[in-house]
Amino acid sequence: MAKTATKTTAKKAPARKAAASKSVPAKAAETAGAAARRSTKAAVPKAAAKAAPKVAKKSAGTSANPILTLRHIAEQLSEAHELPKRQANEMLTQVVEMIAKSLKKGDKIRLSGLGILQVRKRAARTGRNPQTGEPIKIKASKKIAFRPAKELKEAV
Repeated sequence: MAKTATKTTAKKAPARKAAASKSVPAKAAETAGAAARRSTKAAVPKAAAKAAPKVAKKSAGTSANPILTLRHIAEQLSEAHELPKRQANEMLTQVVEMIAKSLKKGDKIRLSGLGILQVRKRAARTGRNPQTGEPIKIKASKKIAFRPAKELKEAV
């Protein structure tokens, strides 16, 4: 009962405000002006607060934990070898496609200085549903495994 009463009063409240503002235009203008000032004051700090973290995230993201993408690698290669960025990007895209095709065939890929990529088969097994604890069957699958090279391990 209480929930329905609050819903009906909540729905009627905006209608009453609208009716009150139509009947008294002078007070409505003052109220609207005050409301506008309050919303402006409240909106400015919120907007500034929202903008500040974005700037901080960008600056923190570039210096604290940068993410190197294929596009960045392509740009660096194009500068180092005086190639157009588009050509370097296409070459890297083709390399990724070649690696994917080789892995799909089941080949091992050895990248000297980086490591070995290979497909490993995972056998079917019995697992448990973490919510209910009941046993479930997990199908056999394949996964891509990466084994880093000795040089990479030492460098990191």
